[in-house]
Amino acid sequence: QVQLVESGGGSVQPGGSLRLSCAASGVTGGKNYMAWFRQAPGKEREGVAVISTRGHSTTYADSVKGRFTISRDNAKKTSYLQMNNLRPDDTAMYYCAAGGDVFALSAPAYKFWGQGTQVTVSS
Repeated sequence: QVQLVESGGGSVQPGGSLRLSCAASGVTGGKNYMAWFRQAPGKEREGVAVISTRGHSTTYADSVKGRFTISRDNAKKTSYLQMNNLRPDDTAMYYCAAGGDVFALSAPAYKFWGQGTQVTVSS
């Protein structure tokens, strides 16, 4: 069974930083893009960042470019989202996604999802 577990969320002040982690188990080989999505109450889920199978390519939502960095460690089967210079509008539940075979910030591209970790940015 495939399982994704996020960690690292919390509450920070504007301008602060957080590093989210996503530990994966039961994921088979082959094409496996991993991504981070977020969803605020009353808002649709939006893609934040995606990374290719070997970590050679990444793409980001315009709203987080220059502030967030996605990475992965395939030996540990873990992806990370480093979030710097956080703003109040970054507040959301953040979800890890895996099993993607389309390099896109589109939820249907991903087969597996974590339970989410809350990020709150406020003064």
